[in-house]
Amino acid sequence: MRRLGRRTQVLARAATVGLAIVLAAAPIPAAPVERFYSRGVYPVLQRGLTWLTNLAPFALLDALLVGVAVWWTVTLARDLASHATWRGGILRVLQRTATAGAVLYLSFLATWGLNYRRVPLVEKLPFESAAVTAAAARELALTTVGEVNALYEPARVAPGGEAGGAAGPLAEAFVTAQRLIGVGRPARPGRPKRSLLDPYFRAAAVEGMTDPYFLETLIVSGLLPFERPFVVAHEWSHLAGLADEAEANFLGWLTCVQGPAATRYSGWLFLHREVVASLPEHEAAEVASRLEPGPRGDLAAIARRIRGQVNPTLSAAGWRVYDSYLKANRVEAGAASYAEVVRLVLGVRFEPGWVPVLHGTAP
Repeated sequence: MRRLGRRTQVLARAATVGLAIVLAAAPIPAAPVERFYSRGVYPVLQRGLTWLTNLAPFALLDALLVGVAVWWTVTLARDLASHATWRGGILRVLQRTATAGAVLYLSFLATWGLNYRRVPLVEKLPFESAAVTAAAARELALTTVGEVNALYEPARVAPGGEAGGAAGPLAEAFVTAQRLIGVGRPARPGRPKRSLLDPYFRAAAVEGMTDPYFLETLIVSGLLPFERPFVVAHEWSHLAGLADEAEANFLGWLTCVQGPAATRYSGWLFLHREVVASLPEHEAAEVASRLEPGPRGDLAAIARRIRGQVNPTLSAAGWRVYDSYLKANRVEAGAASYAEVVRLVLGVRFEPGWVPVLHGTAP
């Protein structure tokens, strides 16, 4: 009976690892993922799980990471001590580690990760590739200049666009923005939290993270007040099931521009940085020269914050790892997908008020 029990365990572990490998490599069609998972199971799961995690004042991901680390250390010591040879102990550790990794990967797919395989946003909104031109990019850059110049003072007079966390004006704008891009059941905003990983986030230039297991929102400390609304909106966009970074940037920007002056300023300042970075150097300098002292000072403050807390070596290594992670999850552009938001804004048609035109509606 004991031998049968061990054989069953071995088979169960092998099946778990095998299933994880198959799902990682299988070309699952986007249409059924969109219909049954991203618009079916996931919204119900997200609203319930984020409601629960919003009740916790700390990041549950931290508890998971600490728990896994303690478990792995204890089992490592036990496996090495229980085998007559060190090779047997190492083999046992590798088996346990592979099984645990497979379980974590399958859990990742179930709670959030399958959203990487949903239908892209460009196939849901009327998108015109012909509209993505150098001239249009320069025009958009000038639009961002006009917006941040106009919004700088109102944003200072009435700050706090992100006040209230998961229940403030930014949260209301998030619901509106989801409706504007045709989301069936809006995602629940997450309570912004700080993680034990915060020192790493600061050094690696990571401004936020969406916990894919407990569906909570993690925000790095030290963000400037005019940065925070967009970063929070970006992470909430991941909670809405937009796993692609460009799509999360798009919905994050759209969320900000649907809110009060402070969030609009944050969104337009973000887009200004992105679109200017896409211009030739001489055009970027000419556009930047049109900024008034206030927005120019805010951009300089962001640059000082980054210089003061980022470790270039650690940041480069971290982003290489993240680039590999994104490509492994079939985001072809990898980490460069962040900048693809400019292409989305240029190619999507908008009505007045920056309202996206949906399929089947008049432009």
